[in-house]
Amino acid sequence: MRTLRATALVTAPPLLLAVAGLTHPRHLTAATADHWAGLHIVLLPAFPLLVLGLLVPLWGRPGRDAEGALTVLAWVGCFTYAAYYTGLDAVAGIGAGTAAGTGVRGVVGRLFATGDELGRAGVYALAVATLATGLVLLRRYGARVLPGVLVVLWACWSFADNHIFWPRGVLAMLGFAVGFGLLVVASRTGDVRQARPRATAGTLTNS
Repeated sequence: MRTLRATALVTAPPLLLAVAGLTHPRHLTAATADHWAGLHIVLLPAFPLLVLGLLVPLWGRPGRDAEGALTVLAWVGCFTYAAYYTGLDAVAGIGAGTAAGTGVRGVVGRLFATGDELGRAGVYALAVATLATGLVLLRRYGARVLPGVLVVLWACWSFADNHIFWPRGVLAMLGFAVGFGLLVVASRTGDVRQARPRATAGTLTNS
């Protein structure tokens, strides 16, 4: 049941975004401006929650070793993604949609350009976090984690240029759901390969 709950937790955000992508306007015009801005307001908390797919299987306090350093790198990548992609959502989603609805010209293009830069930076950070997470989980559970890592990396690649637009953006969200689910199952059902004791300071004797 714990594996099932964890899988549901990490797959819910990308599945929600996939459904939203099916209704996302293909182009921003005066006619679609309200829908565009409103959808991005609703999705504002959803995009950062994608990082649950990496944080849940990686759960635990990092040690003072290479694995711990990779864990911290994954955390930094997740934070950077959440910050920068929220910037895209606010600028190119809410801001551009609001501007298009007012009829002001020349602003939307600049908002899109800024939003694209923020979004790509965020997704690149998510890809770095995925690689770091994959290396940690590979050390812990072996090659069984590779399918999930590869699917998530593919989803990052598609996400960077397609947002959640149909079809490739929606497929990217479905890819995240599948990849995150695979990582959770691999980490919850696999045996830890690198089982190291937490405290090995010395050996007790009777002398």
